[in-house]
Amino acid sequence: MTHDEWMESIRNRIREVGVNQIADRLPGTIVDVREFDEYARGTLPGAACLPLGSLVDHIDELAEDPGMEILLVCNVGNRSAVGAVLLQQRGFTNVVSLREGFEGWKAAGLPIDRPDVPITNRLARYGRHLILPGVGEAGQQKLLDSKVLIVGAGGLGSPAAMYLAAAGVGTIGLVDFDVVDVTNLQRQILHTTDRIGEPKVESARDTLVSLNPDVSVIPHQVRLGADNVLDVMSGYDVVVDATDNFPTRYLLNDASLHLRIPVVHGSIFRFDGQASVFAPYEGPCYRCLFREPPPPELAPSCAEAGVFGVLPGVIGSIQATEVIKLLLGLGRPLVGRLLLYDALEQEFHAVRLRPDPECPACSNPDRPPQIVEYDQYCTPAGSVSR
Repeated sequence: MTHDEWMESIRNRIREVGVNQIADRLPGTIVDVREFDEYARGTLPGAACLPLGSLVDHIDELAEDPGMEILLVCNVGNRSAVGAVLLQQRGFTNVVSLREGFEGWKAAGLPIDRPDVPITNRLARYGRHLILPGVGEAGQQKLLDSKVLIVGAGGLGSPAAMYLAAAGVGTIGLVDFDVVDVTNLQRQILHTTDRIGEPKVESARDTLVSLNPDVSVIPHQVRLGADNVLDVMSGYDVVVDATDNFPTRYLLNDASLHLRIPVVHGSIFRFDGQASVFAPYEGPCYRCLFREPPPPELAPSCAEAGVFGVLPGVIGSIQATEVIKLLLGLGRPLVGRLLLYDALEQEFHAVRLRPDPECPACSNPDRPPQIVEYDQYCTPAGSVSR
């Protein structure tokens, strides 16, 4: 069966109306089943946008009564015809499709609604989020109102920051005191060759703002220490641990217990990576897993051990996923679980973690750990970003 034959069979199962039949009397419920970016360029007066892919799941939000009159619109009448069949199968009995679609309506010189420019931009940019169950307009607004701190603008911080910016997280703080080096470019995709020598936080800000101008990027070109970690972390909703050294990880852990801000952890070593979420006093903390930092000989930097260039992309993307889940209250975060990834075998394993009742950091919520420097335990790498 050709596409034309298939469409003819679809149209034989539904009711269609022509532009001239409804020009003077539009029904009360008009649903534009095109994508948000198409809808934003113009639609019938009073039409709501509900793309075909989410029509069945969300039609009840626009039409609670299955007997009410619904007019479906697309560009030229094909998608709306398919949508009419889908709604008929859902029990809607008074659905019609505009035969000539929006293009026919426009060609007839009839009135067109055009959303305001700011709305248009956001409908187009976040359209795939707006149709997701659990996100929608309220969830997208929550992302825009959220603040996330990423510690490390390198291998892990790059994909995490880019996906969070693309998703519309409204404020992203970046902590890194290093500058872009040619050796970073094998994996740190926030940066480019022409930015070698620039501060990483400035290079990262340029990339993120060009990706999504909705996002406010706050650069913190500082080295985190006991004297500033609480000030830097304060006010953020979630912290992403994208560091490459143990002193900073332990510092973030202890500070998160003071501020009760969850930390989304990620780390990589050669061909292996891991990720978890440390939610203060809701599950184990980092020091339940590793009570004390390892000695220097067991904590090599990337320069010493090497790192598979694409590996940070996998783990950093998982970190971004966990951040968005936390912000929106979606799914099951990696609290109490350590996700292990082996790139060579292409395998994931989740390990159950339990709080340590004797943990020196989180065993007593009324007595968070003292904020101290951990540099004496292991040699810090040259930066905080793999």
